[in-house]
Amino acid sequence: MSLHQKSPEAFRTISEVAAELDVPQHVLRFWESKFTQIKPLKRGGGRRYYRPEDVDLLRGVRALLYNDGYTIKGVQKVFREQGGRFVAEAGRGNVDGTIAELARETVERQNGGEEDLAEEANDNSPLSLKARKELEAIALRLEKLRDALEEARVPDAETETY
Repeated sequence: MSLHQKSPEAFRTISEVAAELDVPQHVLRFWESKFTQIKPLKRGGGRRYYRPEDVDLLRGVRALLYNDGYTIKGVQKVFREQGGRFVAEAGRGNVDGTIAELARETVERQNGGEEDLAEEANDNSPLSLKARKELEAIALRLEKLRDALEEARVPDAETETY
């Protein structure tokens, strides 16, 4: 570790976190106001110090908003329904992909009946029956959109690639 490199366990200032996540500092302050799970320590003069777990949550919020297309309300719902660990894992890239992939996995797990869903809902699964149904509907819409986009793609005349 070089002289200027902090330990992974070290606290970070807002400027360090903003640079690491490539977002302006005011965005981090805004996210703090929208996601109560993000609680940096505040010292004299209101200086913020982010713990590693705060940075993980912020990284997850950033991934869900910027990569997966969630809204603020959508990320708040993910926090409520999936928990902070899920959000942090999303930031580490350890969650199996986007909402579309989660929806598709849910559909694939269904063996065609309400009874299967009711049984799965009682197996300590993090998804409720209602959430599963919503994800199924989302997956179907996303698959239709994907198919429509595939049909609309026009090959490049010179390379015959898309």
